Amino acid sequence: MAAFRQSLADFEAAGARTVEVALPHAPHAVATYYIVATAEASSNLARFDGVRYGLRVPAEDLRHMYGETRDRGFGAEVKRRIILGTFVLSAGYYDAYYLRAQQVRTLIRRDFEGAFRECDVVAMPTTPTPAFRLGEKTADPLQMYLEDIFTVPANLAGIPGLSLPGGFVRGLPVGVQLLGRPFDETTLLRIGHAYQQRTDHHLKQPPETNESRG
Repeated sequence: MAAFRQSLADFEAAGARTVEVALPHAPHAVATYYIVATAEASSNLARFDGVRYGLRVPAEDLRHMYGETRDRGFGAEVKRRIILGTFVLSAGYYDAYYLRAQQVRTLIRRDFEGAFRECDVVAMPTTPTPAFRLGEKTADPLQMYLEDIFTVPANLAGIPGLSLPGGFVRGLPVGVQLLGRPFDETTLLRIGHAYQQRTDHHLKQPPETNESRG
């Protein structure tokens, strides 16, 4: 947050005026995103069954060929998303999960529409923490998903986003994110350029340590 506040000060030094805006449904973005995204993944990846698309693993019959193909053809995270997406689209759960997630998605989009009546772009951190060690959170998918809390609202609202180097925390780079109106990438790039004219975060590299080399 200290790095983010400094980024806001840099924007103000470049001539920007900062105002607070409300995104009341943003706390639900991660849950909404991982319902909608997994449902879409389940639907889109259904065609990769070894018959017409992708890998085919020979087996004794069609059913086992389906199973072996999808078992070997997808990684653990993809399988997790297919299973969750199939669940939220299944009979008896569609209305409770997928339909409700789409309704919340609409509310998130309306939050941004209201915010853009007061400002040109919305600024927020890119991630809630600096980078974690390789493999540190792979055993806990929920913690991995929560790292997306600041980036998934743009996907749900259908708006462009730009992440910029925002400084360093404990020697690790952190980002500041700008979100703009639909199809207004020009404004994002213009503001991002002005920011990088006043900062040199994008020119620096984190210090190399024995831990990072390992």
